[in-house]
Amino acid sequence: MDFLVLFLLYVTLVLLTILLVCLYSGRKQSWPSRTVDWLAQFVAFMSFLAQVLSRVIPAQVHGAAQRGLHRLFHTRHCLFVALHLALEVLVYGEYTWEVFGYCQELEFGLPLLLLPYLLLTVNVGFFVLCAKTDPGAVTKSNQALFLHAYAYDGVMFERGAKCAVCSTRKPARSKHCGVCRACVHRFDHHCVWVNNCIGAFNTRYFLAYLLTLSAMATAIAVVTAAFLIQVVSLSSLMLGYYTDDQGQERPVDTVFVIQHLFLTFPRMVFMLGFVVVLALILGSYFCFGLYLVLANQTSHEWFKSRRFKSGAYRNIYSRGVWGNLVEIAKPPVSPEAKRR
Repeated sequence: MDFLVLFLLYVTLVLLTILLVCLYSGRKQSWPSRTVDWLAQFVAFMSFLAQVLSRVIPAQVHGAAQRGLHRLFHTRHCLFVALHLALEVLVYGEYTWEVFGYCQELEFGLPLLLLPYLLLTVNVGFFVLCAKTDPGAVTKSNQALFLHAYAYDGVMFERGAKCAVCSTRKPARSKHCGVCRACVHRFDHHCVWVNNCIGAFNTRYFLAYLLTLSAMATAIAVVTAAFLIQVVSLSSLMLGYYTDDQGQERPVDTVFVIQHLFLTFPRMVFMLGFVVVLALILGSYFCFGLYLVLANQTSHEWFKSRRFKSGAYRNIYSRGVWGNLVEIAKPPVSPEAKRR
């Protein structure tokens, strides 16, 4: 029972964290504000703790750790891509090794069992497109192509601004990415999992990648859960009794069933918990991304707009739901450049 309790606490903590982030990010009213204050105090405490540790840890070790973390998150490398692929191999390995074989014995429908593999194939395609497509890097040679694609709102994007790093004129809605070392047209964020920026020309691939990744996790979770439920149903386990630590006979309950399944199929149950949490995280992120698309905002603009007082910033780029969707499918460029 110790592992079961720890596992449930872990899942609960992750879900509560996701809920807090989704519900309270950017809100400034009453109890959400108090939650943000509490988080700020927590960050301040962690900063104080880091300062204390920095005095205890030798300067050479501390400096090497800082340089390592900076390099990890501020240079392009394939570490997170490799981690992403390793997790997929582990999950699909367990699914193929145990779940697929057992489900065949119980005569599950073959289309249902093959669905995760189909989704994996589609997901790999969108992953490659997302990683290899130029997100819209702005250079001195092509800056004229983007300068008139969007209007300058005068608040978040100023006309005539130049990038202090690459010395190019900054089109509206662009931002310099320190990892890719270039300004990116309609910059959303830099994604370490695909090792590329998400910008005007690969946002559609990134959303499709998130959707298929969420569907993969959901499909594996559904098949695995259906198998475990079928096992419990066929064994009539819920109709039985067990003897507790005090020697008393008690009817089998849900906690006992979960413990029994974990002891019988430990890797499968752990995988199920992982893909359920993953499906919730990715599904929530996809919904947030879809909301931004429908509102014609990037995540960079959404987070930056939280800094302005109410009424000080207005999104001028929305063209309505259909127009916003068309813009993602066919990003705008300069009309002057099109006529050339």
